[in-house]
Amino acid sequence: MVKVREVEAKDRVRWEELFRGYIKFYETEIPEEQFDLTFNRLLDPEYNSYGLVAELDGEVVGLTHYSFQTSTWTPVGYCYLEDLFADPEIRGKGVGRALIDAVKVIAIDGGYSRLYWNTDATNATARKLYDSYGPASGKVQYRFQLP
Repeated sequence: MVKVREVEAKDRVRWEELFRGYIKFYETEIPEEQFDLTFNRLLDPEYNSYGLVAELDGEVVGLTHYSFQTSTWTPVGYCYLEDLFADPEIRGKGVGRALIDAVKVIAIDGGYSRLYWNTDATNATARKLYDSYGPASGKVQYRFQLP
C-alpha cells in the first residue's frame, strides 16, 4: 500500500536522491544550490510551492511538487503539478497514481478548477498513466531563458 504525505525535514536526503533522479531523467542540470533552495521552499508555509512524498513499506520512493496560480479565464485558479518522480526500482506499483491522486484531492478541497502538468511527448511510460486521467491538452509550450 502506497502512503502519501507532505514532505518533511527528515526526508531531505532521500528527497534529494529522487529529485536528482528526476533531473537526470530529463537530461538536464540545475545549479547545486537549487536543491537546497527548492527543499527549503517546500518546507516554507509562506512560499507557493508544496511537496508530497510517497512511501512504500516505510521507505520514501516517490515525490511530487505542485503550486497554485490565478486565472484570467476562471473565477478560481489552477493547480500545477510541476514535478513527479518515482524510484525506477518500484515503477508500476501505483506510486505515480497515488501522488497525482493526492494532489487532485488537495486541488479539489482548495476549490481549484483545474489540475494540470506537462511532460515530454517522448515520455511514453508516464503518458500511459497520464492518459488514464484524460486526453492530452494539445497545447505546445514555448520557453526561453531570461537574463
